[in-house]
Amino acid sequence: MGAELTIVIPAKNEAGMLPGLLGSLARQDYPGMAETRIIVADAGSTDGTVEVALSFRDRLLVEVIEGGLPSVGRNAGARLATTPYVLFLDADVELPEPTLLRRALWRMRRRKLHLVTTNIACREGNFADDLLYAGNNFMQRIGSFLKPFATGMFMLFDREAFWVLGGFNERALFAEDYLLSKGVALTRFRIVRGKVLTTNRRFQKLGHGRMVWMFFKTMMHSWNNKYFLRDQGYWEESEI
Repeated sequence: MGAELTIVIPAKNEAGMLPGLLGSLARQDYPGMAETRIIVADAGSTDGTVEVALSFRDRLLVEVIEGGLPSVGRNAGARLATTPYVLFLDADVELPEPTLLRRALWRMRRRKLHLVTTNIACREGNFADDLLYAGNNFMQRIGSFLKPFATGMFMLFDREAFWVLGGFNERALFAEDYLLSKGVALTRFRIVRGKVLTTNRRFQKLGHGRMVWMFFKTMMHSWNNKYFLRDQGYWEESEI
């Protein structure tokens, strides 16, 4: 059987974080890992991100392409994929459980799903960080009954369904991952048991209060796609 999965990782100046992610991918017990193409879409990094990514070629099928904002990088990687499934990961996450990828793909195949995500936890966060990510996981769970909600930290897509939805909207200036995920049919969306670990740098840059307010506004504008095309100030103050 040929490769069934392609992994796409948008990155910019992630030399410090990328080894954690790639190392965790190398430890996955998914039997097709050796044939899985890992595409790092680099947005002009100046910190050695490209060299760090390529240093894993002795363990993984890593390649680097030109990226941009996350939606641009993700779409660029997805265009190169020929496999049935495409997994989008943020560069600052890790997969702490070696079974996660195998289990997620098993669920995709068995249920003929279009999108699978998982829970998010903070690697070294404080109580406020943990609370906000718990809130994110709660909203994902609510979304599994009302309207799918997933973030770019872990989005496992059926590749054909991904393109039917139009891919990530490259005009979106905010929450492009949520904008895409809410187009998935409820019956084709699942949250797989487990988690990815991420950092609290999003909260450090913008502040917990502002992140909560932005999240709230996103939920309130769930039915208004034009909202996501307007600059909400996220990229002005954040490098991620």
